Amino acid sequence: MRKLKIGYFADGPWSHEALKRLLDDNTLEIAFVCARADNPDPVLKSKAIENRLDFITHPKINSEKFLKWVKKYDCDLFVSMSFNQIFRRELMNLPPLKTINCHAGKLPYYRGRNVLNWVLINDEKEFGITVHYVDEGIDTGDIILQRCYPISDQDNYFSLLERAYEGCATNLYEAIKIIQSNNVKLIIQKDIDSLGFYCPARRDGDERLSWNQKSRDIFNFVRAICRPGPEARTYLGNIEVKINKLEYFSDAKSYKGIVGAVVGVESNSFFVKTLDSFVKVTDWTGCERPRIGDRFT
Repeated sequence: MRKLKIGYFADGPWSHEALKRLLDDNTLEIAFVCARADNPDPVLKSKAIENRLDFITHPKINSEKFLKWVKKYDCDLFVSMSFNQIFRRELMNLPPLKTINCHAGKLPYYRGRNVLNWVLINDEKEFGITVHYVDEGIDTGDIILQRCYPISDQDNYFSLLERAYEGCATNLYEAIKIIQSNNVKLIIQKDIDSLGFYCPARRDGDERLSWNQKSRDIFNFVRAICRPGPEARTYLGNIEVKINKLEYFSDAKSYKGIVGAVVGVESNSFFVKTLDSFVKVTDWTGCERPRIGDRFT
């Protein structure tokens, strides 16, 4: 099996374990690590220095200057893991084996950003990790490897992140070994679904909770952006309250009432009326436990 020379474009916890696996394989050679220019990953930098790898950043990776510089490494393959710049045609096609990306989404669905938040908001029963070739679209390239992982009601953003960190490392490494062995069996995304769909990045303000939804939707929204996310936000009068966790009761009776009203209290929790029934808030910050009759907006 011939040795592969790899240029690694990466950021964050997604990329740390993957880099370790690539470095542990003596049939692979990491030529350089390119981190995000706006906020270079200190862990990646430390690992690069420890392993005597060139650690670089550049605000415009498609520029002539960068292209000229990166050509000197004579890489076989470029790998992107949570990198924040788009590869243009000349750069992505520079290595003989092109450029691949690892995406924590079940392509062709869940293209784009903040995918683990969106799968929970949409009440999905699984999430995917896909390794694909980079093309001129966003997460639209041919699939090399894809695996799906179940989601239960006990899962939240934190638990999916932990599984995705490990899953991305495993799937990226296996995809690279498939390429190295010249045994790629491509899956064309349009053969799965001619359209798929794209998820936009979440922004400040998207964490605002609307109580005028069914209990299941509120449960999914809260667990989708719980810590280490921004947490769901609501207001009690002029006080902003962050809700990190609540309980959903599938057998709760549906009835009409005032959405956002506190309809019950316990020593360390309280119940809030939703569009169809109620939920139990068990982890919150920003106010003392409210009283029955108080209203969140």
